[in-house]
Amino acid sequence: MRLLLIEDERELADALSGALSKHGIVTDHTTHLADAFELTRQNSYDAILLDRRLPDGEGLTFIPMLRRTGTDTPIIVLTARNEPLERVEGLDLGADDYLGKPFLVDELMARLRAVLRRPPSLTELQITVGRMVIDPLHLSVTVESIPLDLPRRELLVLAALAKRKDKTVLRSTLEAAVYNYEEEIQSNALDAHISRLRRRLLDAGAGITIHNIRGVGYLLKEE
Repeated sequence: MRLLLIEDERELADALSGALSKHGIVTDHTTHLADAFELTRQNSYDAILLDRRLPDGEGLTFIPMLRRTGTDTPIIVLTARNEPLERVEGLDLGADDYLGKPFLVDELMARLRAVLRRPPSLTELQITVGRMVIDPLHLSVTVESIPLDLPRRELLVLAALAKRKDKTVLRSTLEAAVYNYEEEIQSNALDAHISRLRRRLLDAGAGITIHNIRGVGYLLKEE
């Protein structure tokens, strides 16, 4: 899963990004609405976490601006402004949920799972391919009902490939599924993840193969 976090408190943003990464979530962070809007044009996000008090304006103004582009990405407002009428205002403007600060990461995860289950979200909560069932939201993989322990980034690569089974997935697409836009990516990092992942899947009898499409990306096929 890839989220956009719009939050001007850097310490909170860093702590939240770190906590979400433990759940296999890649978080792009920005402090300004203008930058956030540009990021939504450049990237596809599963959900957006939005603060209200931002340096360049009221966070709620971002919601109708984004909806006018036809984007239905779920938006959860995270804010200390948590009075009933303020919550009503945010929901009426198109937010999918409203969570007052301070909050527990476990509650945020539960709310994310809830908004991603709602139509018109097209996010697949489970992916079945080969002899595997992949649950990206809960960071779990099973092979014929037996849990397969994978490092977080290998699991994210696997999920990105499995969602596009039988299709070549560009390197840039896989890197976007694993790293946020602020991280420096080593030239061979993705290849190293794929190499280790192949060995684990072979040992587990997962029933899939990952093919290298030279100079382009990778392709996952069922055996």
